[in-house]
Amino acid sequence: MELRQLRYFVRVVELGSMGRAALELGVTTSTLSQQISRLESELSTRLLQRLSTGVVPTGAGIEFWQHAQTVLRQVEIAANAAQEGRLSGAVRIGMAPTLALRLALPLIRAMRERYPKIRVNIVEGLSAYLTVLIDARRLDLSLRFDMGEDPRMHVTPLLKEYLYVIGRNDLPGMPLGRSTRLEHLAKLPLILPSGRHTLVSIIMNAFKRRNTIPNVVSEIDGLNTLMGAVQAGMGATIHPSSAVSVTNDERIVLVPIADKSLYRCSILTSHPDDELSPAALATRVVLKEVAHELIRDGAWEGASILDEKGLGTSFAA
Repeated sequence: MELRQLRYFVRVVELGSMGRAALELGVTTSTLSQQISRLESELSTRLLQRLSTGVVPTGAGIEFWQHAQTVLRQVEIAANAAQEGRLSGAVRIGMAPTLALRLALPLIRAMRERYPKIRVNIVEGLSAYLTVLIDARRLDLSLRFDMGEDPRMHVTPLLKEYLYVIGRNDLPGMPLGRSTRLEHLAKLPLILPSGRHTLVSIIMNAFKRRNTIPNVVSEIDGLNTLMGAVQAGMGATIHPSSAVSVTNDERIVLVPIADKSLYRCSILTSHPDDELSPAALATRVVLKEVAHELIRDGAWEGASILDEKGLGTSFAA
């Protein structure tokens, strides 16, 4: 006796028709009739009475139908319990602080709703540090800012973030229009992270292409301290929009830079699928869905979705 036969029989009784049951179950009427006949042969009793208007269960069929329903419910409960048991444990995810400001809390909320037995552990750090951690298998998933080839890793292009000038509206030289150009920022006092940041390489290369030397007055690696200096009026910075999440100062403004080459890409990396736990695989799917939903809903200013070729496919203005 097979579970498939039980499911077939239960549905036939519920619908009172071989034809309707076959259509709903996605099999031919002859296949369904053969399976019911095999079931009756195995039990050595007739379960269904065939009528011109359809089928009805016999006395034995009614009793068997009740027990079959119980068996199928227990199988479903057992399958769900096994699935929930697999989707449990801790999943460690590495991301830069600016990404964490936008993504961490929505991800944790989504995981609690969908997979409450999975414990998400967020590790913040620079891309280089996170690469070391994932290579040492101290992370399950990591977000990095380059498209480098690594045959050992599963790589998923995730999103693109355009950069903004961020500063107080009363800072001398701070642009206040709807957008600005990079060459107009030569005299603006800038506070940037140190040169080991991917973001700084992107910014400096952009200035170099325009034969412009930026006026960097301070280098601060910690985002909170950097934005504290910006809030104090010590200079402006160039960052993705998420950087302003650490301050509520109404004097802080974001001005888009009119340079479509001035962006950074976030790439979701992990070890190959066969080396990840079911919990990590599920988390990877949810992380991508949450990031893309934030962008589509306009909740991630200046971000666009990356396709598999690393090209932006949508934009949240």
